[in-house]
Amino acid sequence: MNAALLQSAGCVVLDHEPLSRHTTFQLGGPCKALIACATPEQLLAAVAELNRAGEAYELIGGGSNLLVADAGLPAVVICYRSAQPLIESLHGVLTVSGSTLLDDVAAYAAAESLAGLEMLSGIPGTLGGAIAGNGGAYGKQIGDVVEEATLLDRTGRLHQAAHAELRFAYRSSALHTSGEIVVAARLRLPPGDAAAIAHHRNECLLIRQHKHPRWQETPTAGSFFRNVAPTSAAGRRQSAGWFLEQAGALEMRIRGARPFDKHANIIVCEGACTAQDVLDLSRQMAAAVEKKFSLQLEREVRLLGHFA
Repeated sequence: MNAALLQSAGCVVLDHEPLSRHTTFQLGGPCKALIACATPEQLLAAVAELNRAGEAYELIGGGSNLLVADAGLPAVVICYRSAQPLIESLHGVLTVSGSTLLDDVAAYAAAESLAGLEMLSGIPGTLGGAIAGNGGAYGKQIGDVVEEATLLDRTGRLHQAAHAELRFAYRSSALHTSGEIVVAARLRLPPGDAAAIAHHRNECLLIRQHKHPRWQETPTAGSFFRNVAPTSAAGRRQSAGWFLEQAGALEMRIRGARPFDKHANIIVCEGACTAQDVLDLSRQMAAAVEKKFSLQLEREVRLLGHFA
C-alpha cells in the first residue's frame, strides 16, 4: 500500500491505529492501518489503492453499532467519516456524502424546513451506515426517504441504485449481503413548517437524552438487539428492552459491562471493560430471554474481529 499516494489524495493514514479511538464503545485493538477518508473522492482513492496492492480491508463510519475485538484486526480499516456535513440541496432533494454524520443531515434538513428526518436526531453514526442498516426510530427509518444511492463495490466499481434495489427492511438493506459502500445518497423530503419541524427535532433530542446515555461521555453502541417482530399480522414490533427487563437483565454485569439503568437493551462500559466482556454479557442477557420467553433475540450490533 502506497501511503504517500493516499496522503496526496487527502487521506490520513495511521499505522497500527487502536480502533477504540474510532468507535462509540471506545473498545477494540489496533488494525494493520487505518485510512481516514472524509470525501467520496478520498474513499475512491483508498479503495483503488488497496485493490491495487491486494490488501484486505474493512469499512467503518461513525463507529456506532459496532463492537471490535480486543485483539484488533489484521486488516486495513477505512474510516469513512466527515467532521463537516457534505450536503447539497435542490428542490427538496438533498444530495449527501455517505461520510456525513446522521445528526448533521437531520439538522440541515430542519434548517431548510424539510420534514422527515427529525426522528433521526441525535442518533450517532454516518448517513452511509444508517442506510446500510436502515437506521431509524419511533417507527420511521432512513429508507423511507432514500431516492437513490451511489454505491461502490469491493472491486472499486461505482453504480447508482434506486430505492427498490436497496431492498430496505427493518434494520436491514441489500447492502448487508452485497458489502457495497454508500458513497453518497439522494434523499427526497417534503417541505414543512419550520417551527413544527424544529419542535419535533428538539422533542426527539430530549427523549434520547432522557432514555439513552450520552455516547460522547459513556461508552456504548446504543441498542444491542433488534426489536422483536410482531407475533401476528395485527401486532406491533415489540421492544427488546421489555423482554430483557422482564428476564432480569438489568441486574446482570460482567466486569465493566452492564446494561444502562434506564434501558435494558443498551450496554455501557465502565472501568476496565473489554469487548469480550460486552459480548459475554450480551450472550448472558439473550440466554435469559430465551429461557423465559422461548425467544431468540437478534443482535443489532456488528462484530469485527475474533471473539471467544
